[in-house]
Amino acid sequence: MLDELRTLLAPKWLTARARARKKERGRAARTAILLTIGTIFWAFAFGLLYRLLAYFRGVPEIGPLLAGKLLGLILVSFFSILLLSNVITALSSFFLARDLDLLASAPVDWLSLYTAKLLETVLNSSWMVVLMAVPMVTAYGTVYDGGPAFIALAVLTFVPFLVIPAALGSAITLVLVNAFPARRTRDILSVIAVLAAAGLVVLFRLLRPEKLARPEGFRSLVEFISILRTPTSPLLPSEWLSRSIMGWLTGSLDLLPLYLLWSSAAAAVVLGALLHRRLYARGFTKAQESGERWACEGWTGRTARWMLAPLGVVRRELVLKEVRVFFRDTTQWSQLILLAVLVVLYVFNIKFLPLTGDGITFFIVNLVPFLNLALAGFVLASVAARFVFPGVSLEGRTWWLLRASPLPVRELLWSKFWVGTLPLLVLALAIVGVTNSLLHVSPFMFAVSVFTITLMTFALAGLAIGFGTVFPRFETENAAQIPTSFGGLLYMMSAVGVIGAVIVLEARPVYSYLSAVSFGGGESPPVIELVLGFGLAAAVCLTATFWPIRIAQARLEALER
Repeated sequence: MLDELRTLLAPKWLTARARARKKERGRAARTAILLTIGTIFWAFAFGLLYRLLAYFRGVPEIGPLLAGKLLGLILVSFFSILLLSNVITALSSFFLARDLDLLASAPVDWLSLYTAKLLETVLNSSWMVVLMAVPMVTAYGTVYDGGPAFIALAVLTFVPFLVIPAALGSAITLVLVNAFPARRTRDILSVIAVLAAAGLVVLFRLLRPEKLARPEGFRSLVEFISILRTPTSPLLPSEWLSRSIMGWLTGSLDLLPLYLLWSSAAAAVVLGALLHRRLYARGFTKAQESGERWACEGWTGRTARWMLAPLGVVRRELVLKEVRVFFRDTTQWSQLILLAVLVVLYVFNIKFLPLTGDGITFFIVNLVPFLNLALAGFVLASVAARFVFPGVSLEGRTWWLLRASPLPVRELLWSKFWVGTLPLLVLALAIVGVTNSLLHVSPFMFAVSVFTITLMTFALAGLAIGFGTVFPRFETENAAQIPTSFGGLLYMMSAVGVIGAVIVLEARPVYSYLSAVSFGGGESPPVIELVLGFGLAAAVCLTATFWPIRIAQARLEALER
């Protein structure tokens, strides 16, 4: 079996090694940038957790309880992410991978095939969680003096923690594929994953973890300590992992959680293998089927065609094409559910900001909405990275058809720009309008917020189209992977730079105006500062809108030659 397993895994290993050794132009620069960003992320996460855990350790009696509760909450989130990720990844690994046609017809033992695909699923779905767990484990080991042996314990506990959701996710996928065609199952799983993620976010917010930082909110100290001692989720592997780590760090290691982790992982793999042996052949046969597609135009299509008639035939059809492509891909439109939940929580948190009471002046009340523009801009940049940036890459194998047609490249790019920008602008104005209404800002700050967020939306969409065209990924099969590419990283860095530049340019005139109104005693606001600051901010946004699209147009025209 081991020889067969090595043979099955060898192509993946050789492909990864060849890709790593392949000499490409700019690879060293991309690697350096990625390592720099990763190091900054690890340093930030480690520093934040280190300071928090150091404070917890300084609190007698309840400090370790607080640290354990925090670790439990983090690991519950990790386990939920792993389970959802494995369910979706197992569908590709076990049923939609390109090598399955060859393997299904080869004399390969069923157990070797299951083990190879399970390992592939674990690696593909768990690497991001492992990267996030590294600074967390390092911070806990450093603050509580875990010692060199703590590294071995962390590896010993995290391995079964990663295997359990992989085996469970593969089993769930196997059952679903036997009930539905694999490609229809992918659509169903995408919606389920988004709904589950949205539910997890809402549940985490309703748990109100900030209560643990305010003991005075409890009726007694005994109630507070009893809540801290209560396991976060006693029947989940995340709780066993948390108890193993905290038991080692506090000098009271219990072997029972470690035994539960490894025995549960072994049981999950065995049960998954038995289910695989019984259902995989039938499921793989059903995976060759495809879901039904109806190609007909309803009343919504006719209404959209009538509303877009003033644009002309070419622009109208390009816009309609973009809309159809978006809503035909379940993995695309289902993200709107999670986006809506995040926006509601964003507004919910803004509403309960403590901006009333003693010491809260007109200056502070109007300064907070201005600083909120930076956070709103980052939200818009993330949305644009997910929906606008992949626009050109999603053309995929049909790109040759667009190149062979007499369609002007400029019309194609601007159609993608407007289809992505208008919904983004509606979202931006909704966020700013609702939050400013809840905060009861002055008319001046309301106008500044609307002006700034509008120009910022155009700039972020223009950057997304430009970077998405210069760094396309036509070969990808999953739209969610496109924003995580090197081009997506450069786009997010550029977007943050534009947002920072706009906020810095507008900070001085806004501060001068609010100071004049609050403390000036009737002094008139500085008009020159207002015009200069807002004018430069508008120039930055307009440059970020048109310049990247011009570069993208030149890039596509060069490809056609």
